[in-house]
Amino acid sequence: TLIKMSLVVKQNVVVRGGVKSMPVRRVPRNMKVRAASGAAAEDVPDMNKRNIMNLLLLGAAGLPIGAMAVPYLAFFVPKSSGGGAGGQVAKDALGNDVTQTSWLTTHKPGDRSLAQGLKGDPTYLVVTENNEIEKYGINAVCTHLGCVVPWVSAENKFKCPCHGSQYNNQGKVVRGPAPLSLALAHCDIQDDAVVFSPWTETDFRTGEN
Repeated sequence: TLIKMSLVVKQNVVVRGGVKSMPVRRVPRNMKVRAASGAAAEDVPDMNKRNIMNLLLLGAAGLPIGAMAVPYLAFFVPKSSGGGAGGQVAKDALGNDVTQTSWLTTHKPGDRSLAQGLKGDPTYLVVTENNEIEKYGINAVCTHLGCVVPWVSAENKFKCPCHGSQYNNQGKVVRGPAPLSLALAHCDIQDDAVVFSPWTETDFRTGEN
């Protein structure tokens, strides 16, 4: 609330018989305050203009941040050689693509050795008695608490060293505490490359989905 005050301006007027002081004009002191207040209000942008300015500022800041974030996040995404239809080329211990020719040169019939499978999980490639790579791979992650289960060729089974779970030579659970058999993955040969893909149908070992 403006406090209304007035300033009385006096002027000396010469009259017959002497000098007389008389008020000339009353000037409201709040005139300048009102003028300044009106000018300040005109300088403040309305809400729509402020929203547009905020969006422009956000966009200008977001572009360089996004440009730096994309390559940073891409660094943590593992590279894949593909394989089509959701497949992933198997990798050896050195990270090289596994080929059927090279694998069968160093792995004999009955062999079960680890390769890098889907999502990077350790997965056994099985060499059949006909010296071929089996049509399925066996995920080595124990279904109890996630330990990597080694193949014990002398006993022809997989045995978990953590809590004693056991699986037969196809990965079917035969002794707990593991509740489920080892997971399967399709294993196909494409242009000599060994390609894993998800197993979505019925488990032939148990008859369960």
